[in-house]
This record gives sequence, C-alpha cells and structure tokens, in this order.
Amino acid sequence: MMAILFNHENNFKNYLMYGKRQYMKQKNVVYEQGDIGEGFYYLDSGLIKVHTSTPLGKERVLNIVLPGQLLGVQAMDQQAHFTTATTVKDSVLYYFSYDDFKTLITLHPPILNLITKSIIQKMHILAEQINLHTLTTEQQIAAVLLNIYHDFKNYEIPLTQKDLATCTGLTRISVYKTLKKWKEKKLIDSKNKRFLIKNPDLLKNYLFHS
Repeated sequence: MMAILFNHENNFKNYLMYGKRQYMKQKNVVYEQGDIGEGFYYLDSGLIKVHTSTPLGKERVLNIVLPGQLLGVQAMDQQAHFTTATTVKDSVLYYFSYDDFKTLITLHPPILNLITKSIIQKMHILAEQINLHTLTTEQQIAAVLLNIYHDFKNYEIPLTQKDLATCTGLTRISVYKTLKKWKEKKLIDSKNKRFLIKNPDLLKNYLFHS
C-alpha cells in the first residue's frame, strides 16, 4: 500500500526523461482495481489516494501518494492491480511503461534495487491492511500517517488536516478530534501544514490495539 520516495536517496527527477508526462484533473482514476498493469507512475505534483473496496462495497483508503513517490509498481509486469488510484488534487504524473523500465534499469542499474524495495514495502503494508477487516476512524488515520512516515523515512509528513479528511473520506470534525486527542497524548504534533510524528512506535501500537 506504499509508494517509495526517492528525493533523499536517488532523485528520481533525473530519470523523468524516460517517462511520459501526464496531467490529470482532480477525481480522475489513474488505474483501477482489476486492470492489467503495464507500467508504473511517478507523482511529480498533486495528491493521489490508493484505495480498495471491502466485501460490502465500501471504499477503504490504503495509502496516500505524495509528490516524489512511485505508484503502481507492483503490477507493472502485466499483473492485475488489486487497488485503485484516484487523484485527490490536479496532478502531474510521469508514466513508465515496462519497456521504459527495462531501458531505465539497463542504463541505471541501481534503480532496480530501489523499485524492488518499493514493491516489497507495498505488499507488506497491503497484507497488514487486508487483515484489518474493520477500521475505526482512529485506525484509518493512524494507518495513513504511518504508511507515509515509513515511505518518507521522516517524522514530518507534508499533509494538511483537509488533505487527510479528503483522502480518507472522513469528516474534518472526526479528523480534528482524533488529531487533537493524539496531540494531547504527545503522539503527534502539527506545524506549517505538516504532521510531526513524535512517537511512531506508540502510534503503531495504537493502530493495532485501539
């Protein structure tokens, strides 16, 4: 359920010439659950939510993709996508077909290792989420924040309360109340349109035991 960020390890912007630039307006589907994947995407600007449907037909948000991250890599070799990706804001993406990917790793072999790590990360988090059959409001928010935290390897998450509410489908009041409680417990803090995770281990424990 995760995407990998390259900015701090290997700036993926250096490789955008190998992909195809795409502009997508808000609420557009990037790829849909069940579609056969033939490539992956890099998000240059905007915001994307990755979600799936529960057996009762309810949407469950699995991840939020921020600029500098990849998405769709786990299904790029003609496997079926088991999630749907939808733009939350107007977004600019770069699409890399399977042939583009082969060219890229031929010319820049270290990229293969980074993308492999991304696929393993995604599968691990998706497995965790699938096992959580019913998520409370607080668990949904904790899951999203922790997933982004693990992607960025950074305690600061560039996301607003409004973004979090929009992506999860929760009301802004529900998000506000949850975050307020967590601030009082010193689990998180917020400043300059960013969330600061002060204790990710406690937050993870909260996710699985709340």
